Amino acid sequence: MRTVALIQARLGSTRLPCKTMLSLHGLPVIDWVVRRTRKAELIDEVVVATSHRPENDVLEYHLSRQGVAVFRGPEDDVLERFRLAGAAHGAEQVVRICADNPLIWGPAIDDLIRFWRTEHAAGACDYAYNHIPRGNTYPDGLGAETLSYALLADIAAKATLPAHREHCLSYIWDNPGQYRIRTFDPANPALRRPDLKLDMDTPEDYRALALLDIHPDITPEEIVALFPPKG
Repeated sequence: MRTVALIQARLGSTRLPCKTMLSLHGLPVIDWVVRRTRKAELIDEVVVATSHRPENDVLEYHLSRQGVAVFRGPEDDVLERFRLAGAAHGAEQVVRICADNPLIWGPAIDDLIRFWRTEHAAGACDYAYNHIPRGNTYPDGLGAETLSYALLADIAAKATLPAHREHCLSYIWDNPGQYRIRTFDPANPALRRPDLKLDMDTPEDYRALALLDIHPDITPEEIVALFPPKG
């Protein structure tokens, strides 16, 4: 099954402008995301899906110089952008990754892919996730979301509300009766830290990550060790 990771990225964020190109310990945040995503052995291709807005020319130029595939589509209709990107790259399974997760980890993505494939083959799962601690014990920002391209295309045909077009997989969350939504816990008990927020949405998040002693190849175990358990 051809599995394509689509990294959702743009430079026009209102809460933290140009966040994907901000330097984090000497590398742009997008480089962290791409590099750590590429550690996943079950992903066939990594594609950054950005928009046609002119400000994203800088992002495309930077990534293209490094040989990273870039797909450009609608700015606000992220659902259609993802559908088009998946189609253009022959995806059968799509892994959605946020570009504000610099500490995402390839092996955690592999765990997600394996979980979805097993459960999907058994008819027990349409959509699986481990990027947020909702019904699981993962730290926020370590994993991803996944579904079949066929389901992505079906959602793109059904979703009409602007919120479902802008937040491309929120249609699934808002219609839980229609889909088999599954998640799981990290195999390593040391990583069961739902209290940790490792993504980068705000200037405060960026400052917190910039002050940590981290590097682009740091493991989740090493990350978690930086934070004493609560309680």
